[in-house]
Parts: sequence; structure tokens; C-alpha cells
Amino acid sequence: MSDQTEVKEAVEQIGSAFEAFKQANDERLADLEKKGASDVLVDEKLARIEKSLDALEDVNQRLTKASLETETVSERVDEMETRLKRPEVGLDGKAIDQTMKAYDTYLRKGKEALDEFEVKVLTVSNDTGGGYLAPPEYVAEIVKKVTEISPVRSAARIRTTSSKSIQVPSRTGTFSAQWIGEVGTRSETTGLTYGMEEITAHEQYALVDISEQDVEDSAFNMEAELSDEFATQFAKAEGTSFVVGTAANQPEGFMTNASVGETNSGNGTALTANGLIDLYSAVKTDYARNGIFMFNRATLGAIRKLVDSNGSYVFQAGFSLQAGVPNTILGQPYVEAPDMADVGAGAFPVVFGDFRRAYLIVDRIALAILRDPFTQAATGTIRYIARRRVGGQVVLAEAIRKQKVSA
Repeated sequence: MSDQTEVKEAVEQIGSAFEAFKQANDERLADLEKKGASDVLVDEKLARIEKSLDALEDVNQRLTKASLETETVSERVDEMETRLKRPEVGLDGKAIDQTMKAYDTYLRKGKEALDEFEVKVLTVSNDTGGGYLAPPEYVAEIVKKVTEISPVRSAARIRTTSSKSIQVPSRTGTFSAQWIGEVGTRSETTGLTYGMEEITAHEQYALVDISEQDVEDSAFNMEAELSDEFATQFAKAEGTSFVVGTAANQPEGFMTNASVGETNSGNGTALTANGLIDLYSAVKTDYARNGIFMFNRATLGAIRKLVDSNGSYVFQAGFSLQAGVPNTILGQPYVEAPDMADVGAGAFPVVFGDFRRAYLIVDRIALAILRDPFTQAATGTIRYIARRRVGGQVVLAEAIRKQKVSA
């Protein structure tokens, strides 16, 4: 079955399942209004349909992330073209053409599409540290998995640096234009100010000792298993920090940034349709145009049931296949982030806005793995040390906004 056929069938299934979901939920709402309680059979039917929708949600998330990552690839190619055109890059014209061709091929088709020469072009300035490094294929595999697992990476802007941090100029204040008569006196319009955001590349690590016999005698490849575990744990730590990081020796989370505004849901314990509409409307038009919602899967289940004052569902299924995103909320795509809070009194379970402009991720060392057979040789073990340097920070707080569960 082709990917296109799979997507088409999934979208059709989502559409029909959600129609059944709406009918059952309408019955539930009618029972609540008339009797003050819902019918048990209707609740059970609703739960079964929700399971079907949850099973199909993985396809929707893959499409959403693919759409966001396509934009990122285009941005990175444009950025590389700009850098290579600068005279101080230190390459002759032929080298620039070869490097640009290799970089474009790598981003669009992957490492397997490169020949040996192009691989050398891409890795000549590799900065992964010294020691006993894993083979290039080992590192590339892990980096790919980290990218796929972390949903914030799909939505945010990413920069690579060879320094310990980067500085991003920002406008912190502006002036107001004034009206004046034909011969009036003009005075200075003050208020235009600038600042500097500095994003540090923080370090995370993992250290694992495996016995030499375990590596030699296992029925399966222990080093391959270890690579999977490194990928999972680094992705988990990274994703958590991008959402709720404290900025102390780790990236700053967009949910912990004090400058990100908030909009109440209109209910002390639950999300409401009007609350989500207010959240969407509170974000400036330019940001909302490219905005996405972010929440965890439990919150998605609550949002599916929300109906506005006109009886319309804020969740829509299967109407944007051509755009690559079958499901939307208020016409906007959404991404599941497991580190977002559940719905509850005083919680912030939803955030909306243009993450590409609001949040910047800085990669310093993608991933370096040291295989050390010497340090623990007396005990018969091999030590594997993985490390990574990455930073993240809110650089434009007004581009996103969070929903607070509050009246």
C-alpha cells in the first residue's frame, strides 16, 4: 500500500469516525440538558469511537510534522545558500557548488542518497569531539530518531552554531507616529529600543556500563539496543525542557517563560469552546496565520467534545488533505506534546501561536558517543558515554499564548 493510499484511507476513516462521534456526543449533550446525566450506553459508544480516533491520530501527527519539517528544510537550505554566498566563507566556486549540492541532497533525500565524495564534503568540519566515537551511521541514526520523537523541533526554528551560545538582537520597544499641522513643531518620538537575547547550548549526558561478555555473547546487538535507548532518553529530556525547562543548566521552556501571555478558559475546571476561540483571537493575526495548537493526547480527547454557541465542533476531521493535515482545531493544525499539562483547575493544558517565530532551538553538538573500553577494563565492562549540547529559548513571547483553566 502506498503512503498516499494509506493517507487517503486514514482521512476517510477519521472523517466517518468523527461524524459518528459527533452524533453520539450530541446525544450525550442532549441527555445532560434534559436529564442532568448522560446515558451509560451513549458514554460507552462514545468511548469506543474515541479509541478509534486515537488509533488514527498517529497518521495525522505524522502528516502535521511532515508539513512543518518541510518548511524547516526549505528554511535551512535558504540559510545555507546565504552563508555560502558570503565572500569570507573561504571556499572557491567549485567547492561551494559541490557543498551546496551535497547539503541540499542530504536534507531532501537523506544520507543514503550521497556518494562518498559528498559525504566527505558534509563531514569535513564535523565537531563531535575526540575519543572513540561511534561510526557515522550510528550517530546519524540516533540524530534522526531524536528529530522524529521531539514534536517541538517540528514546530520551532532551529539554528546550528559552532560557539557556546548565540546572540539574537531583538526590538524591545518602539515609538508612536504623531500627527502635526503644516507648520507645527516636531519633537523626537522616543521609545525605540533594542536588546539582545543570548541562548546558551546546555549539555546533557548519559553514561552506561555494559560487560564485555554481554556485548560479545548477547543474542541481539547490544550496541544497537543502546543506541535506541540513548535516542529515546535524549529525546525525552529535550522535549521536556523545551516545554517546561527551568533555564538553569537546561533550555527554557515556553510554558515557564513569564512573558508568554495567558487567556482563561472560562471555566474553573475544564476547557470550553469559547475559551479556545478567545485564545485563538488573542494572538495577533500575523502569528495566528501560521499558528498551531499544542497539547497532550488526553487534552485532545477533551477538545473533541467541545461545541461552540452555534453548535459547531471546534475539532474538524479530514478537511485539509491537500494541505497535508487532515485534522484541525478552529481551522489550525495541532501537535501532540506529552509534556504539556493535563486539563485541571489552574493548569495550562493548551498553547497556541507561531512557534517558528516564538521559540529558537540552538544545536551545538548533535550527539557524540564515546566508547571507552579502558576505564572499567579491570571490572570487565565497557563504558559508553553519550553527550549532547542544545539550547532553547523564547525569543518572541507575543507570538504564542497559553490557555489557563480558570473562570
